[in-house]
Amino acid sequence: MTVHMIHQHISLRGLLHPRVCAHLWRTGIEMARPSSDMAAFRETFSKAKNIVVLTGAGVSAESGVPTFRGAGGFWRTWQAQELATPKAFSRNPSRVWEFYHYRREVMLTKAPNPAHLAIAECEERLRKQGREVTVITQNIDELHRRAGSKKVLEIHGSLFRTRCVTCGHEAPNHQSPICSALEGKGAPDPETQEARIPVELLPRCEHKDCKGLLRPAVVWFGETLDSEILAQVEKLMESCDLCLVVGTSSVVYPAAMFAPQAAAAGVPVAEFNMEDTPATMRFRFHFNGPCGTTLPPALARHETEEQ
Repeated sequence: MTVHMIHQHISLRGLLHPRVCAHLWRTGIEMARPSSDMAAFRETFSKAKNIVVLTGAGVSAESGVPTFRGAGGFWRTWQAQELATPKAFSRNPSRVWEFYHYRREVMLTKAPNPAHLAIAECEERLRKQGREVTVITQNIDELHRRAGSKKVLEIHGSLFRTRCVTCGHEAPNHQSPICSALEGKGAPDPETQEARIPVELLPRCEHKDCKGLLRPAVVWFGETLDSEILAQVEKLMESCDLCLVVGTSSVVYPAAMFAPQAAAAGVPVAEFNMEDTPATMRFRFHFNGPCGTTLPPALARHETEEQ
């Protein structure tokens, strides 16, 4: 996607102020390589009062969470893009629930890694100093919450929340298995026989005896992000004075433009990732390597902080 196309894409969705869009367009071609000077980042970090941390699949991958991306990103013979859609659920809810049941059960065996823990510890420490750290994550695994982060916006939903397709009621759900019919189902191997569970035996809504079919409360391909969450994101991005981009490819919209929007408005942005992304050249800092290695020292207590 060219700079002009990005400019058009975001302008049409009203995610950027027109003046910010114009600035992004003017400066989008000639940009200096971002700094990898940790001391310089730490100095910026020490002065920040409202920090936003944008996280993606790269953070969870270090906990051993399957990303279902790229050539090897298959569950049985399907890629996530083929299963994570309203149409797929309508056609074969049993298959889609097997896929999500597998993901839920896998997540129950995983733990937050040093990157999750560093963010949570930083939030707690800075809170006592009157400073704020908010996580905006594209991940649906709840590892940030399990690490101890309190201020978390899960813009794509959660594996451990359900929504009724009949009454719309949404609720947390950490049952294992989520229903008896799914117990032992969901193996990812291509030769696994499909369970073909009758729809009446799939997870059902218990709110006010509704009994409607439940679906995972996640944002599927082809669905839009919750407008209230997007409004919260916009407010956070407008008020932050430091933005960290951690383990995200910066290619999934609209999340891919949150940090460039902040950078275009003059906010220092630091990217922590295994490789460059399409947005790297827009940022002030870039630290290459595993997030669990690069992030903890970046967010550790600064010498200017009170003990």
